[in-house]
Amino acid sequence: MDEAIHADERHPTKHWHKLDDGRIQCDICPRDCKMREGQRGACFVRGVADGQVVLTTYGRSSGFCIDPIEKKPLNHFFPGSSVFSFGTAGCNLACKFCQNWDISKSRDMDRLMDNASPDGIAQSAKKHGCKSVAFTYNDPVVFFEYALDTADACHAQGLQTVAVTAGYIHDAPRRELYAKMDAANIDLKGFTDEFYVKLCSAHLQPILDTLIYVQHETNCWLEITTLLIPGHNDSDAELAALSKWVMRELGPDVPLHFSAFHPDWKMPDVSPTPPATLTRARRIALDAGLHHVYTGNVHDLEGGITYCTSCHASLIERDWYRINAYRLTESGACPHCHTILAGCFGKFSGQFGRMRIPVQIALT
Repeated sequence: MDEAIHADERHPTKHWHKLDDGRIQCDICPRDCKMREGQRGACFVRGVADGQVVLTTYGRSSGFCIDPIEKKPLNHFFPGSSVFSFGTAGCNLACKFCQNWDISKSRDMDRLMDNASPDGIAQSAKKHGCKSVAFTYNDPVVFFEYALDTADACHAQGLQTVAVTAGYIHDAPRRELYAKMDAANIDLKGFTDEFYVKLCSAHLQPILDTLIYVQHETNCWLEITTLLIPGHNDSDAELAALSKWVMRELGPDVPLHFSAFHPDWKMPDVSPTPPATLTRARRIALDAGLHHVYTGNVHDLEGGITYCTSCHASLIERDWYRINAYRLTESGACPHCHTILAGCFGKFSGQFGRMRIPVQIALT
């Protein structure tokens, strides 16, 4: 794709190589975009300038907000805490059902009005009392270098880091990214390659590879989200296959979130997900042996409860992003049988609640 890459947009990257025909291939993700000078990849924000792949959105964000950590969604990562959220523009998938299409599919660089260095983001998050910083709204894979530098700045300030991602990334950058992430929510958008090809312009296997890698080869806390789209990925058979795979390959303690679709982007004629579908999906996953299965984008008290895996006591009760009851000990144990709950926990000193607070950062 041709569009001028201005000099002030050219931040160098390293995951690329030159081809024999003179083109340059971006090696950040399985799309393997092959470009000539001045062309951009499918994500639109990585392109070729001066004989190398550059990132055009380094230091430029689509906005900053303080959110509840439950919105990411992460239910076992310092519940009740606030997270400083930001993203840029562009995406390496092309999901027809994208819920953030105005950001992820934006080709208007003028949208990126908020400028901030990695240090500026970390300092602002610290100043606002956030526990963590999330790379979200669009996929951190496409702003890889900005995300990694910001993660380093956050850790220097004592902040945790969170990736909200589709997990569509090659092995080498995958290792770099998750070495710097403390938690991740990875979308498992469906459980057939046909779904990924037709609705996302991608493939299933690289996401499965990412999930296995993060769970078994990193210290990054992992949770999974599947957006249920009526008639496309919500059959009993597909939900059972997905749940059994998570159980077999990742284990019973990885939280799985089923969230409700609403008509958007290129699928405006598909009906919203009925709450009964989420309840059915949750039951299928629990029957497969998973311990922590949640429902999202709906008010569902039962689907928001975290139970002890031993005595089945109710440990955390939620309504959407709000915590109604919190009974874990400071060490993350059940107060009744002392079983440690899988996740990252600490002293619970109240909750951030449902607020979403926009933040502006001074140019740094």
